[in-house]
Amino acid sequence: MIKPLVIISKKILCKDEVLEVTNQRVLYWEAQKSLILSDLHIGKSAHFQKSGIPIPKNVLTTDLERLKQLILYFKAENLIIVGDLFHAEYNSDLEVFQKWLLQFENLKLQLIKGNHDRLSNKVYEQFNIDVFTSELKIGALKFVHENVDEKPDYFIISGHIHPGVFIKGKGKQRIKLPCFQVTENQLILPAFSLFTGLNTRQTPKNCKNYCFTEDGIFEL
Repeated sequence: MIKPLVIISKKILCKDEVLEVTNQRVLYWEAQKSLILSDLHIGKSAHFQKSGIPIPKNVLTTDLERLKQLILYFKAENLIIVGDLFHAEYNSDLEVFQKWLLQFENLKLQLIKGNHDRLSNKVYEQFNIDVFTSELKIGALKFVHENVDEKPDYFIISGHIHPGVFIKGKGKQRIKLPCFQVTENQLILPAFSLFTGLNTRQTPKNCKNYCFTEDGIFEL
């Protein structure tokens, strides 16, 4: 059990929809009672352990405990996962996830497939997940794993690149933080899993970075 999360959120307007960026790597959409997240990569730690790489066994349970606290805090009824819910082949991590899901009897899961979501359709049915091959449209918003449309008709919410940003400290010190990247037409989510790197090389034009720590959200 991890310590209780400090959850801080900031409301932003995206195509007339009010969304809340948080310091816990999720987006909350109150109008749909939905938590929106990306890149949970369930199965990644077991996959690396199977290959002999010493990854801590509590990586997945820590991520899932964080997600549980967020679901309860926001009273979310739906999870919209913008790709890479899973990471590799079926392994023991997926059994942990299946048991974790049992505590949320009425929670709806919607997955827009990412490049790592390569499990059989039977597995998605087993987990009672609504799967969308490439996109999901709700109102003025379109959810995809990776955005390749420079002039979209919808406001696009995506993941995939694990965005991060450098913050300058004293002297030559620089701190790397995860962030939400927001432009007029898109929002790129940070990776939800803590077992991911940060990409500081890709930043869209005219982008606002909402970076965060355990104690706050900062707009750059």
